Amino acid sequence: MIGISQTPALQVDRPRFEKSSATPDGFEDAPSGEGLSGYLGQDVDWRTCGGEYTCASVLAPLDYANPSDQAITLALAKKEATKSPKLGTLFVNPGGPGASGRNLVTYFASKGLEQYDIVGWDPRGTNASTPVKCFDDEATDAFNQLDASPDEEAETNALIAGTYEFGKSCWENSGELLNHISTIDTVRDLDLLRDLVGDEKLSYLGYSYGTQIGSFYADLFPQRVGRLVLDAAVDITDDESVIQAMGFDLALGNFASWCAEHSCDLGDSKEAVLTTLTDFLDKLDARPLEVGDRTLTQTLAATGIAAYMYGGIPAWQVLAKDLRAALDGDGQALLKSSDGLNDRSDDGSYGSLFYSFPAIGCADSTDDGVVDAEKKWVEDQAKAPIYGKYFGPGYTCALWPVHSSPQFKPTGSGAAPIVVVGATGDPATPYQNAVTMAQQLESGVLLTYEGEGHGTFGGKSTCIDNAVIAYLTKGTVPADGTTCQ
Repeated sequence: MIGISQTPALQVDRPRFEKSSATPDGFEDAPSGEGLSGYLGQDVDWRTCGGEYTCASVLAPLDYANPSDQAITLALAKKEATKSPKLGTLFVNPGGPGASGRNLVTYFASKGLEQYDIVGWDPRGTNASTPVKCFDDEATDAFNQLDASPDEEAETNALIAGTYEFGKSCWENSGELLNHISTIDTVRDLDLLRDLVGDEKLSYLGYSYGTQIGSFYADLFPQRVGRLVLDAAVDITDDESVIQAMGFDLALGNFASWCAEHSCDLGDSKEAVLTTLTDFLDKLDARPLEVGDRTLTQTLAATGIAAYMYGGIPAWQVLAKDLRAALDGDGQALLKSSDGLNDRSDDGSYGSLFYSFPAIGCADSTDDGVVDAEKKWVEDQAKAPIYGKYFGPGYTCALWPVHSSPQFKPTGSGAAPIVVVGATGDPATPYQNAVTMAQQLESGVLLTYEGEGHGTFGGKSTCIDNAVIAYLTKGTVPADGTTCQ
């Protein structure tokens, strides 16, 4: 690993490298025709790809400003409508950024929505669509062994150097794709897909980062908005008072209270459980656990614990057991949980999510460099003492090899009603994000679930499910401020 003093480029935020000639998988010649005409004239060739599902791939411009220059591939999956009258297509996205929309189709809660074709797509840069490529698996493992919350100069230098090399590898292996991977680009893709399936207006349900896709779509194409549901809203404001780590700290505190009440052998009070957990993580900083030929570090353990927060109480029951095992010297379950959040398979290979997540996130955000990232880390710890600390400083975008896309605050002016769903105990997208999204979107309607976990529609609350289904199938808009328990 090179040190910061040996790498002058590390002194420059958002470093730029020589032109990359990388041609990621799925780069294709642009279809003939002027402008977008060749893309709009494509036939979508749906073919069986297992059970009741069909799959297809289409072309989209790498750069919508120059559609004839280069095409990329978008991969789709569909579960066909089984009831009449057919309502068209419901596009779905699981978030991430970078999670697979094609996979979502296979487990999406479609009961009550059988009048729709359910279509998910892998957004550009991800999975079976033209993917971002970066480090190989071995180098990615080494990168993940770095201490993400450094407490000494050598660890800081190693993290900065490793992050720089990670971004450089993404540029060398992905090239111009990184300049055209923002949510704005994905929204243009989604509108292309809407046209290709023959729908005049978009019906859409997006979770987490998928709510950003939906809100941006409402702003860029308000007259084409049909029925949009945005569940587990991300922050679309420029208000930084609520950060993601606050959601994880809230969820961890809720877990600790539940744990103490249910005699989970980690402490007899919320404070005692949290102390047990943070003491364990702090000890791992100097003495990580050996797990076979791998190591459970503080950073990987914190990531693993965070993963359990997504599932609410059912996942908490498993965490209590797995954390007890780790305290007794067996870190296998926590390491496996961390692998899941990092998109690492049992064979050591990484999926595209680990690479597309920062690529899309850095395209969509601005930063003020490495020094400011360290300043914000201090501020984050004041807001969220646990995960504000363990998430560490945000060096990735400060050292990302391309600049960010144009920034704006979507309001969806002129769009049809948009239902925004938020859960009060959501760890990854704090509930306040749903409140502010519904307020900022001019036609936003807030639907609240008083409960735990990340994402609500699909089995957590009959009240929420019924309201969403009635909206998507009948156009019945729930009363703004409706709360479900």
